[in-house]
Amino acid sequence: MEIPIIGLIGGIGSGKSTVAEAFARRGARVIVADALGHEALKQPDVRVRLVARWGPAVLDPAREVSRRAVAAIVFAKTPQARDELRVLESVVFPWIEKRAREEIAAARQDPNTRLVVLDAAVMLEAGWNSVCDRLVYVHAPREVRLRRLTAGRGWSPKEVEERESAQLPLTEKATRADDAVDNSGSPEAVQHQVDALLCRWGLFPDAAVGR
Repeated sequence: MEIPIIGLIGGIGSGKSTVAEAFARRGARVIVADALGHEALKQPDVRVRLVARWGPAVLDPAREVSRRAVAAIVFAKTPQARDELRVLESVVFPWIEKRAREEIAAARQDPNTRLVVLDAAVMLEAGWNSVCDRLVYVHAPREVRLRRLTAGRGWSPKEVEERESAQLPLTEKATRADDAVDNSGSPEAVQHQVDALLCRWGLFPDAAVGR
């Protein structure tokens, strides 16, 4: 039987990476879509297409695509922003999906990999949930998420709102998930929940948890 693919979804700043780390401690190979997105923006053909669309202003001094400059375009409060976001997605999503599938295939060839975790903020929007066996919704209250994003990324509440408006509502994400993890507490509490999920799914016997 092929190793299972677990998809992580949730709001911005919910701490999906913390949950992914908890799975990794139990033998999971973690694939982070955001990191693959960084890779995509470094591809020459992607850079050419984005500059053709938005001009050289989207490049940084090193002539690489600036994520902040692109974000200012696709998350702006303008009537055109949603269309520009779709353009960006049409350019980078195929690259991300291709690389994710390559990583999944490689993980399945590794005898030490017990399961694969795909961490993707836009999992449902991009349709990448089709490769997952289960979806786990990571929950954290809005005030906790805002505090994390301000401290970790320097985002203002307005920037968070702009990004959230481009994603599916949290209620829909939660409804479409098979299970949930509450990440409003400590990493230890998250680990306990992940271990409970693994046991409930029958992936590992109780005795294997914590090794």
